[in-house]
Amino acid sequence: MIDSKSACLTLLILNLAIPCYAQEAPKGPRPHPASEQAAPRGEQAAPHAERPVTASDDKISVTSHQIVLNGQVLKYDAAAGTLLLKDEAGTPRGSFFFVAYTQSHATVDHAAGEFDPAKRPITFIFNGGPGAAAVWLHLGAIGPQRLPFADDGDVAPVPAKLVDNMQTWLDVSDLVFIDPIGTGFSRAAPGVKPEEFFGVDADISSIAAFIRLYTTRNNRWLSPKFLAGESYGTTRAAGLSDYLLGEGIALNGIIFISTVLDFQTLEAAGSNDLPYVLDLPTFAAAAIYHKKLSPDLQQDMQKTLAEVRQWAMTDYLVALAAGDRLTPQQRTAVIERLARYTSLAPDFIDKRNLRISADAFRKMLLHEQKKVIGRYDARLTADDARPASTDWTEMDPGLPNYLAAYTAAINDYVRRALNFESDLTYEVLSGKVHPWNMQHGEGYLDLATTLSSAMRSNSHMKLFFASGYYDLATPFLGTDYTLDHMNLSPELRGNICRGFYPGGHMVYHPAAGREKLKTDVADFIHWAAPAIPPATQPKP
Repeated sequence: MIDSKSACLTLLILNLAIPCYAQEAPKGPRPHPASEQAAPRGEQAAPHAERPVTASDDKISVTSHQIVLNGQVLKYDAAAGTLLLKDEAGTPRGSFFFVAYTQSHATVDHAAGEFDPAKRPITFIFNGGPGAAAVWLHLGAIGPQRLPFADDGDVAPVPAKLVDNMQTWLDVSDLVFIDPIGTGFSRAAPGVKPEEFFGVDADISSIAAFIRLYTTRNNRWLSPKFLAGESYGTTRAAGLSDYLLGEGIALNGIIFISTVLDFQTLEAAGSNDLPYVLDLPTFAAAAIYHKKLSPDLQQDMQKTLAEVRQWAMTDYLVALAAGDRLTPQQRTAVIERLARYTSLAPDFIDKRNLRISADAFRKMLLHEQKKVIGRYDARLTADDARPASTDWTEMDPGLPNYLAAYTAAINDYVRRALNFESDLTYEVLSGKVHPWNMQHGEGYLDLATTLSSAMRSNSHMKLFFASGYYDLATPFLGTDYTLDHMNLSPELRGNICRGFYPGGHMVYHPAAGREKLKTDVADFIHWAAPAIPPATQPKP
């Protein structure tokens, strides 16, 4: 049974495990369609569904589909298209591309013959970057169709054909995938400078405007509402948690995947040594995977990670804080322990002044094999183009394959399956949004304080944080550290749950990670919106 006590963050972090939920997750009520305008080709949405009026500027295709989950047929409507945002004067500002999935029939009050939005959760989903479209979560983990992946998280050779996603979240929530302006098919309106959207605060306000408009157009004000974000998308979600309250939208919960809320935990500069400390357990996990540590550390990864975490947050943190006051004996002891936990040469650690960056670790872990490991997934490797160098400057081993696979899949899927046409380039991961305006308060970008403020204002909001053991982009101890410093009461800390996965930044790429994530999210949604009754699925 999940309650505020069993969800206690402190216990979750110490155990490195998600709490066991006894409550059964909802198996899928049914929503109404995402938008008006029938599909130009293919099957139209179910005739019973309520169709809200959309603006003439919008271009939306609605089609109907089905998938068999656990032996039961799940029927759903898919809306793919654009919503045009306008200012108060009616001047167009930007066109947002989205794909929304709503489960047919599930929340219809059969006695009244009407859709009941209060019985069906809705989750708004986005990726990060900045510059990433929502296709990563859409076709990687959450939507009803997904890309196939190998056990190590790599994708199948391109072009990879989509398969039914047995771990889709659609049986527990309606899903709305949002591409921020400058990503996917989303663009600024003619005459509007795109860079007006390219910044922390501008991005938050524009996504909030989309969510408000979608909620209004589709009569979802009474639906339990969730956000799900990955990477910088977690930064965005934290900002939205507070911003949406100003719009009258109180969230039931937020799902954070591969989190960064306080950029001090990621960016070492000057006297900020925190990232060196927080990266160390992830270094150890990667070294264990590649069988580089001593036999006693290889035997039990959870035991080893607990040991590394304890040492990192005590002796190592103190040693780096000591700076030049560290004695030769103390320095030698730190070097020996770092070598033990990373397998890197003591001389290399010494020359790096006890401070090992993620890029240096990626370069040196398999240096003798002339291989480099991945930033997004430390299990993946590639030939080192510059083996004589100790600085890493090449692209991530997994990223080119990811980009090719996701790009081909989404361009085919939206046209062939969802009947949406556009001549625009679908920007999967765009550099055009840079430079990104990171200004939001003073010092390091920090949305953890914004999130903690939202939790105090909306004490019913629940949070779930998912991290991969092999993620060198947003290491899991950095998330733990951030959550430990949010200045929350014990009661509010009880609203936080934690999950750890055998994957990298995209925790859902390996099957084990995707399956566990689905189970954890389904239980989380039922915990955060307990009034939602389990759905009765139609029989096959």
